[in-house]
Amino acid sequence: MSGEPSWDWLSEDLLCLRLPGEPALPGQRRLLALAQALRGRPEFIDLVPGLHSLSCVLAPGADSAGAEALARQAWGKARASARAGRERLLPVQYGGEAGPDLPEAAALLGLSEAQLIEAHCAPVYEVACLGFLPGFPYLLGLPPRLVLPRRATPRLRVPAGSVGIGGAQTGVYPCESPGGWQLIGRCTQALFDPLAEEPSWLLPGDRLRFVPA
Repeated sequence: MSGEPSWDWLSEDLLCLRLPGEPALPGQRRLLALAQALRGRPEFIDLVPGLHSLSCVLAPGADSAGAEALARQAWGKARASARAGRERLLPVQYGGEAGPDLPEAAALLGLSEAQLIEAHCAPVYEVACLGFLPGFPYLLGLPPRLVLPRRATPRLRVPAGSVGIGGAQTGVYPCESPGGWQLIGRCTQALFDPLAEEPSWLLPGDRLRFVPA
């Protein structure tokens, strides 16, 4: 377990819980369990998971002291059980124009390109949260041997669907944007559609497996 959270009021209606240490599945799952326990309570109008954090937005007129007491009590009961999220398969075209940083990334890690691809596809990742861009998944489960530094100079344009590694995280860019992660591949799956009933293809708690296209 990652330890007890800090409880900080970022504004008069925003309570933020932050867990210490590096993001890990037990702590993240417990935060998601807390969000589920508080969802639907009249004291809160939104609960936004972050990486090792949870932002709790109070309803207008809600008593802040009472809401914090409720959240603290719910945290004490929250359990880091495995989520019943969906499992998604994501075909990825690795290398070449789709993954321009694959050769350099493999060299930095002391691996062949094939070994890097195999290692990246081996885990079942879990979506910790969405952020940075609508539908951008922060994934837990990257093997430690694949940790890579971000690019010294970020790109101004990263194509939609690009799969990258940045530090101890791997993720997928849902739309074209600037970005500094090492790009090793690209997918054609749309990760975010604002007109869909469920706009994001991935949600916190979902599991994801990359497969070579």
